[in-house]
Amino acid sequence: MLGSNIPEVRLGLIAVSRDCFPIALSTQRRENIAKAYKGALYNCPTTVENELDMLKAVEEVKAADCNALVVFLGNFGPETPETLIAKHFDGPVMYVAAAEGDGDMMNGRGDAYCGMLNCSYNLGMRHLKGYIPEYPVGTADDIAGMIADFVPVARAVIGVKNLKIITFGPRPQDFFACNAPIKGLYELGVEIEENSELDLLVAYKEHENDPRIPDVCADMVGEMGEGRYYSDLNRKMAQFELTLLDWAEQHKGSRKYVAFADKCWPAFPSQFGFEPCYVNSRLVSRGIPVSCEVDVYGALSEYIGMCVSYDTVTLLDINNSVPQYIYDEDIKGRYDCKLTDTFMGFHCGNTPECKMCSDRAIKYQLIQHRLLEPEGSEPDFTRGTLEGDIAASDITFYRLQCDSNGDLRSYIAQGQILDVPTRSFGGIAVFAIPEMGRFYRHVLIQKGYPHHGAVAFSHVGKYLFEVFKFLGVKDIAYNQPASLPYPTENPWA
Repeated sequence: MLGSNIPEVRLGLIAVSRDCFPIALSTQRRENIAKAYKGALYNCPTTVENELDMLKAVEEVKAADCNALVVFLGNFGPETPETLIAKHFDGPVMYVAAAEGDGDMMNGRGDAYCGMLNCSYNLGMRHLKGYIPEYPVGTADDIAGMIADFVPVARAVIGVKNLKIITFGPRPQDFFACNAPIKGLYELGVEIEENSELDLLVAYKEHENDPRIPDVCADMVGEMGEGRYYSDLNRKMAQFELTLLDWAEQHKGSRKYVAFADKCWPAFPSQFGFEPCYVNSRLVSRGIPVSCEVDVYGALSEYIGMCVSYDTVTLLDINNSVPQYIYDEDIKGRYDCKLTDTFMGFHCGNTPECKMCSDRAIKYQLIQHRLLEPEGSEPDFTRGTLEGDIAASDITFYRLQCDSNGDLRSYIAQGQILDVPTRSFGGIAVFAIPEMGRFYRHVLIQKGYPHHGAVAFSHVGKYLFEVFKFLGVKDIAYNQPASLPYPTENPWA
């Protein structure tokens, strides 16, 4: 569903062996892992004992087109060559070690538990980055599980290192929360291309008679269903979709993957003749985030979430509290959450239609209609939002942000979208996150996060945490339980 804008992880497995230990310990244990792991895995034939072995093994995994590696300490392991693998291989590398249990504790003991300490120490000494799981020592079945957990982390890291974020227009006036210090992007290895809204308008006009437009219109009709779209807008929106897709392909440059951060108001609707929200939702459903309001780090967050979950995501405002009457009528006694655990996430209409309830339809942006079109008039160019309640599901609410000091920080909170009518407009849902009220005050407000948060439609917090950690983000906040106060939380309040 997500298409070619999300990396495919091609794993390689390299075993290493210290020359004073039996090499058979590593080779046989490596074979056991290859049998235990159920996914695709290139089993490198060279077992690394020295630097020349290391160079040979790295060439073998490169020739096999691997873009992520598992380095397996089948015994104590050779510190220098095993860590140099991470230097010579261009991609994420996970280090794991063998647990004992083969039966012979005299000649068959591998001491990999000890070797992993030296491995991690040497990685640090050489300023090399290796991914080490929470508990990196295990049997073949244990390590097969670690490899499965490594795949979404590796996919996100590969994606980020090969990503270009394309922007159109500066952030809207008074939306300082969507500022984007690009220093953090370069630290992560992300490229950015900044353009004017006029550049986008020129490209859009050049697509006016694009012969592909009728096919895109037909696809939109099939996606939405009769009575759920404006037939006179489809051609304009199809023209815009093709404009963005062509721009992405023509401006990738040296990068493999793209995301957009576009200015969507106030000038956009009057000049293009529609709101871009529905088109944005269609692109994110195929793995190309298009964040609203030139939110560069929102687009980056969305992209990481798609790589991790291998599913589409959305970007929403942390928007409004849930009224007491809705809580009393539809939540209290039905869901195990307090009123302050709940809030409504909203945006104009950028959530993929596959994540919305059956009442979803293309409508008009109520707030922009008030602002931009004559009072009392029928909506015209403020049409184009995809609106309706977002369907109930598990969610992870998260964001990676570069703050005003140029420091990268992030937050992750798992919860759920409740099956509760919002009685409101836009793409919107009632969210419940444990201890949201405290998290809102002591993380989101205290640390100066913007109003936009990315939403993955499953519980993927453990993978996001590992991705952010691997990318070097030192501040990874989460919704702490009541038993664990935040540093700024008043203990007597």
